[in-house]
Amino acid sequence: MTRPMTPPLHLALDRSARTPLAEQIRQGISTAIESGVLAPGARLPSWQDLATQLGVARGTVKAAYEKLADAQLVVASRASGTRVAERPALRANADDRPDPGSFMDRYLEFMAGPAVFQMGVPAQESLPAKLFSRVRAHAARAELGAASLYPDPRGEPALRREIAAYLAIARGIQCSPSQILITGGFAGGLGLALRALGLDGRKVWTEDPGFPYTRRGLELAGLSLVPVPVDADGIDVDYGLEHAPDAALAVLTPGQQAPLGGTLSLPRRLQLLDWAAAQGAWVIEDDYLSELRLEGRAAPALASLDRAGRVIHIGSFSKTISPALRLGFVVAPSSLVARFAEMAACLAPAPAPSIQLATAEFMHDGHYLRHLRRTKRLYASQRDALLACLRPRVGTDVEATGLAVLLRLPDGTADGSIVKEAAAFGISPSPLSVWYAPSAGTRSRARSGLLLGVATAPPKRVAVSCDRLLQVVERFRQG
Repeated sequence: MTRPMTPPLHLALDRSARTPLAEQIRQGISTAIESGVLAPGARLPSWQDLATQLGVARGTVKAAYEKLADAQLVVASRASGTRVAERPALRANADDRPDPGSFMDRYLEFMAGPAVFQMGVPAQESLPAKLFSRVRAHAARAELGAASLYPDPRGEPALRREIAAYLAIARGIQCSPSQILITGGFAGGLGLALRALGLDGRKVWTEDPGFPYTRRGLELAGLSLVPVPVDADGIDVDYGLEHAPDAALAVLTPGQQAPLGGTLSLPRRLQLLDWAAAQGAWVIEDDYLSELRLEGRAAPALASLDRAGRVIHIGSFSKTISPALRLGFVVAPSSLVARFAEMAACLAPAPAPSIQLATAEFMHDGHYLRHLRRTKRLYASQRDALLACLRPRVGTDVEATGLAVLLRLPDGTADGSIVKEAAAFGISPSPLSVWYAPSAGTRSRARSGLLLGVATAPPKRVAVSCDRLLQVVERFRQG
């Protein structure tokens, strides 16, 4: 069983007080246990180590530990040391919970799980976990055995080389490893890019509908959002040119649009790149799920067509390996490499070297490409099973949209409320309405629907989960 990490003990001792030092130590540890700072199972320092840390006699700490044991707050064992005793879980502190309806409240709801139909996470059974764990353990040993030096803030050279080679083969991007910076997932890459560009107060085209957390990130960065409608050919560049030709940035998912799944057409790609070059604007390409396209070969990345150096390509391993890695990358145009490197060094250094080295080895040995092929076959099978279950019951109201299946609902249906009620059954689709910008015009008025993640739709649970979900939907339609 995995034991919780023990936070450092910060015990303030007052040597001038009348309260004995042993009692002060007992009170401090007891308070930490009662408040939840020290969780059940957390290991305490040995009384010898704590005595050295506090500068007191060993017998003083030993006496405090004995009193804690008598009160059944800790359990001592020769094999496992002194640990906090198991006890009923504390109720969550109100200060730790986001305000209801706030951005963080919605964010934590979206990221909660695991649940059937949850979007944004890969299938757990698709990753060769034993193999990756072995590679990761090897990388961790190598990191601990290396000299104690600060790692390159741009990322480990081995991983940057592997990503450059992979992008050339799979995404058509010709770049050098020096243009690649390793980040903490897509969010880390977006934050790095926005800092490097420094576009506070300028206009940015965003897809409508589009990923709500990207939209919020742009708002937090001080940009003025211009929602641009999306159709079957991707973002409507003509609309953007008509309503905000002076925008300084466009952020989009050209490979597989999130959430509708379409691919940005070649005429619109060229039109977008011409605008960026003429306007001196930038384009951030979120390569959302492009390498996991289930029908045919993935379209080349938008950055592969860029000749003016205006596209910043961002990718991650969250959907292909695991979001727990928090590992992504940015491909910076040559003119911005120095700026990105400075920002990474001072404000957003790359994640821990061990996880980077493990991913580099995973890619170098060919495991990553084999894993992607297996994953695509699995997801295609699960998508087909989900559509076969829904189509006889809802007809044309359901369609595949990349790695999700969209169940359309009549406009105005409270899809967010349906999702909250379905959560009681361990079912967690995403409400379509929240992907629309709240201030968008009538042309891109929010639609209602449910986005059912394909990766988290195992065939053995699909039929029962669809039945329960449709029962919830029916209750809202009748109500």
